[in-house]
Amino acid sequence: MLYRFLADATVALHLAFILFVILGGLLVLRWRGLAWVHVPVALWGAGIELIGWVCPLTYLENHFRAKAGEAGYGSGFVEHYLLPLIYPDLLFPGGFPRAGFIAIGIFVLVVNGAIYFRFWQTRDHRE
Repeated sequence: MLYRFLADATVALHLAFILFVILGGLLVLRWRGLAWVHVPVALWGAGIELIGWVCPLTYLENHFRAKAGEAGYGSGFVEHYLLPLIYPDLLFPGGFPRAGFIAIGIFVLVVNGAIYFRFWQTRDHRE
C-alpha cells in the first residue's frame, strides 16, 4: 500500500515537474528570483526530450511500482501517460516517433524563450 502511494505520488510530482518546465517562466514574470530555479529545470526537461533520455522520476516510479507488486513500464513518463491522452493509438501504431519528442523539446525551448524575452523586456523598462 505504501509503495503504491509513493508511485502515485511520484506520478503527481512528475506531472508538476513537467508543468513547471513548460510554464514555469510565467511564474518568473511574477517572482523574478525563481528564474534561477526555472532556467536549469527547463533546460533539463527540454534536454531529456531532445536527447532521448528517460527522466529519473520514471525510474523512481517504476521502482515503487515493482515494490508494490505492480508492473512498471519501459517507456518514459511522457510516452506512457501523456501521449495516450493527446494522441490516439490509431495515429501512432508503432509508437510515438522520435521526431515528436524532438518537437516537444523544441516547443519547451520556444515557449520559455518567448516568456524570458518578455521577462527581459519588462526588466529593462523598470530599471
